[in-house]
Amino acid sequence: MNSTANPNALTGRTALVTGGTSGIGLAVVHRFVAEGAHVVLTGRRQAQLDAVAAELGDAVTTVRADASDPAQVAALFDAVAARGTGLDAVHVNAGLGEFKPLADVSPADIDAAFATNVRGTTLTVQGALPFLNDGATIVVTGSTAASGTEKSFGLYGASKAAVATLTRTWAAELAPRGIRINTVIPGPTETPGLKGLAPGSGDALVQQIAAGLPFGRVLRPEEVAAVVLFLVSQESSGMTGSEVYVDGGSTIA
Repeated sequence: MNSTANPNALTGRTALVTGGTSGIGLAVVHRFVAEGAHVVLTGRRQAQLDAVAAELGDAVTTVRADASDPAQVAALFDAVAARGTGLDAVHVNAGLGEFKPLADVSPADIDAAFATNVRGTTLTVQGALPFLNDGATIVVTGSTAASGTEKSFGLYGASKAAVATLTRTWAAELAPRGIRINTVIPGPTETPGLKGLAPGSGDALVQQIAAGLPFGRVLRPEEVAAVVLFLVSQESSGMTGSEVYVDGGSTIA
């Protein structure tokens, strides 16, 4: 889907993107702004937020927030309330993961994975509820790791499997309000997060993964953002509780 096929799909709308300062989240911010939305976006690093604000100006409102921190999530929704426009689209994208074999997993690792990916997602969707306008849509970023077959990625995969279950449940709960919620499931995507899984050799990791994929390359963040736009637009009005794979064929490789 592109802006030629669906020009200005979000004109006059307000969107929220968590984890919006890099990778897929940043690509979604750019796409939403291009489609006419004002975007409230979060990130944990002020310098990155400042860079997005300098680039996109009045089209965005930036809020420094860690999705796992209830007080910071509350401050985020104070900023949403201050705009006074409610929310028409929400992309819950903040998340983290790392490779760690079972033998090396610590209690702190367990807490960190579930705090951001499960608690953070839950707090964000919960916090958005009072601000969702009629017909609002939510997209949650899932992961192919939720299948639980990636070695040393069990904690991340388990947390994303939990999010998938929550999202399906929320779809049923929110349907009476006419609110849709779906999950986008990216495959390997060239982002700082992917490269960060192998500090010092991130480019080599990307090349290694790409060699095993049907197209011989990993995804671009913009390709995932195009599907997120589809899921928040009226083009997907018949979908809720769905999981949409944007994986470059990684599940068939």
